[in-house]
Amino acid sequence: QVRLVESGGGLVQAGGFLRVSCAASGIIFRINRMGWYREAPGKQRELVADITSGGSTNYADSVKGRFTISRDNAKNTVYLQMNSLKPEDTAVYYCNAEIKIRYYGDYVVSWGQGTQVTVSS
Repeated sequence: QVRLVESGGGLVQAGGFLRVSCAASGIIFRINRMGWYREAPGKQRELVADITSGGSTNYADSVKGRFTISRDNAKNTVYLQMNSLKPEDTAVYYCNAEIKIRYYGDYVVSWGQGTQVTVSS
């Protein structure tokens, strides 16, 4: 069984910064894409950023230039550095990952439990 556990959320003032982390554990053969999503009250979950195993990144327009996604493949961990935070960044942030547990298997998408990020004005 695979688990994704997020950490690092919290309360910060506008203009501040936070870094959230997500570590995958369990039986893992390989991790392909890892990503961060967020869900604000009354809104749909949206992609914030994702990163391939090779390090190629993709960002939502709303966070480009402010957020940076990175990963440590040796630790099966993905990070999201969030700078110049705005009140509209307030949401529950979820990580997900495409994980294969054996060589002859398919990638399965797993989700973390979410971590709250609140940006005060």
